[in-house]
Amino acid sequence: MASGDDDDPIIQEIDVYLARSLVEKLYLFQYPVRPGSMSYNNVTHLGAKIKPKQQKVELEVAMDTMSPNYSRSKGEQIALNVDGMSSEDSNVYTTKMMDKQTFSSIQATTNTSRYAAAVFHKGELHLTPLQGILQMRPSFTYLDKADTKHREREAANEAGDSSQDEAEDDVKQITVRFSRPESEQARQRRIQSYEFLQKKQAEEPWVHLHYHAIKDSRSEHERQYLYCQAMDTTENTELVKTPREYLSMLMPPLAEEKVVKPVGPSNVLSMAQLRTLPLGDQVKTLMKNVKVMPFANLMGLLASGTDSTAVLRCIQQVALLVQGNWVVKSDVLYPKNTCSSHSGVPAEVLCRGRDFVMWRFTIERTLMRKEVAAIIKLPPEDVKDFLEQMSVPRLNRGWEFLLPTDQDFVKKHPDVAQRQHMLWTGIQSKLEKVFNFSKDDFVHKKDVQMEPVHLSGDQRLKAAQENAQEKHSILQRELDAHRLKASRLSGSQGPSGASVTVKQEPVSDSEEPMDTGAALTNGSVNGYPAASSPTSDPHNGHGQAFTPELQDFVKNTFRKHYVLCLSEVKRLFNLHLASLPSGHAAYGHVTDRMLQDTILHSHCKQILVPFPPQSSAAADEQKVFGLWESGETFDKLRQILFEIFMKNYRVRRNVIQTRLTQELGDAVNKTDVDRLLKECCISLGGMWYLKGTVHS
Repeated sequence: MASGDDDDPIIQEIDVYLARSLVEKLYLFQYPVRPGSMSYNNVTHLGAKIKPKQQKVELEVAMDTMSPNYSRSKGEQIALNVDGMSSEDSNVYTTKMMDKQTFSSIQATTNTSRYAAAVFHKGELHLTPLQGILQMRPSFTYLDKADTKHREREAANEAGDSSQDEAEDDVKQITVRFSRPESEQARQRRIQSYEFLQKKQAEEPWVHLHYHAIKDSRSEHERQYLYCQAMDTTENTELVKTPREYLSMLMPPLAEEKVVKPVGPSNVLSMAQLRTLPLGDQVKTLMKNVKVMPFANLMGLLASGTDSTAVLRCIQQVALLVQGNWVVKSDVLYPKNTCSSHSGVPAEVLCRGRDFVMWRFTIERTLMRKEVAAIIKLPPEDVKDFLEQMSVPRLNRGWEFLLPTDQDFVKKHPDVAQRQHMLWTGIQSKLEKVFNFSKDDFVHKKDVQMEPVHLSGDQRLKAAQENAQEKHSILQRELDAHRLKASRLSGSQGPSGASVTVKQEPVSDSEEPMDTGAALTNGSVNGYPAASSPTSDPHNGHGQAFTPELQDFVKNTFRKHYVLCLSEVKRLFNLHLASLPSGHAAYGHVTDRMLQDTILHSHCKQILVPFPPQSSAAADEQKVFGLWESGETFDKLRQILFEIFMKNYRVRRNVIQTRLTQELGDAVNKTDVDRLLKECCISLGGMWYLKGTVHS
């Protein structure tokens, strides 16, 4: 013995034997829904059966109907639902009571090569490899039978005796359909489907078994096979290995692991596997799976240090630029000699239709599905697939492009953007010939010279507001000149001798009309003239009019939501306007400033949440308002919460709990805190944020 082993002496040597008598026959049963102290050893087993190939086992055990924990009424009701009133041999419960239950198995693991049952006896350890490890769980197939019985009874009641009056020799029309030959791709999907696997499992017959209790003589006899029958070591050569072979058995090489790995879907690829591919294949695989992606996100998915110029070369081979973002090419998704899984349309036709949808998104933010389908004339399922790949549905607005316009990429890579624009010009010419349309059919005359990358909705709104403000200023100057001229013609003195002064306050940026779509344009609501404005509120320092209807809307909204950013209030107001009957004109001309002032005069306050400098939230999203006073004692808790969020935009629950306890003492309980957080906050990653300040 080496001197280094003196501190770790060998205490005992144990001989290990490999028992092979029960190989391919020994299973380990686990009962995960039953505590270990409550075994089924003393429970009467009524039956057992197995499907060896699938390692599927079912055990039928009796239930103690005399136990004080057994509900006799429930047991009788279940038996009645399953078997009905009839007394037949095929009934599940022959005693008219649920007196048994079935356990069905699932495989705990598909690889049992490292598991064995061990018996230690007289200084010897005997190991028997396990054929399977099965978890036994209660089966509820009797509920399916009860549901089937219920449907059969309903069908019988509806049918009545009408079937007896029908002639047996009625002539019925038969429709004969011929299916197209199944492609290899469709066959692979079919054999991997749940329905196909269920059918294959049902084809294997059950093998019925006889159960022997743990203390039965047959069980004692079978347990003897857990010991190695041939104790002569010369015959047991399985464990006589060299140190290197033994180490290899303990830690097999990775190549052996590939055999036992479950087969996953063909389109699943880990990031570690992805980065072993060439750069071009990495980009193609990512775009094929994601379909729409900004260039910055693509660089973030690739390995650090990847050359962006090389990525640009690769991305242009598999994707096209749409609104500054990259969308995978149609021929990558639909290769030649393939067809639609929905309709069987050839890949060439699918590519033309999808290219049309992509081209439309280069000039518009939203598309109407019916308009697209009317031009490309493809089945609705295929059209929906095209739209779902690159857009999202919006209420009453059609399908909007998935991502905002990436102007940063266009400014940073103008040569790529110009090259893509020229490429789209060529694609447009081909599409015009195929679908017989003109670009003028979709773009207004003033937009014919628009830039190759389309502006987002917010950018178009800002441009429209600036245009409206400019026109308003011109009209106001003309009105001032007209009034001044009229005052000079009528004299410089009014009826009472006082001087008449015509003065118009300049319109500030915040006075621009709110983005309410077609509902608010030029002082009109829903296309009808606005009602006359009521008398201005003396408390409003901006000269704006508070309509009672607008105040009621704001109060009701904040009593329901408690915390809202300005953009969300505007969205809710638009929805409210859209729900009004045609011709309703109670709100008049509502601007952003009017809406903010109405909020502040409706017992609400602006919560100055300190957004992080890198926050991408728009200006309207950073204007957060909360209900300050509602006339109840709970207002104090809400006010303390708002004060906490004026110092940090995210807070932990214990900080809120501590501050409330300091301010209000022990009067604050867990229920109050839960209500407060539910009304005003949202939880993300263990932190709490005010509603409207983050997007979950």
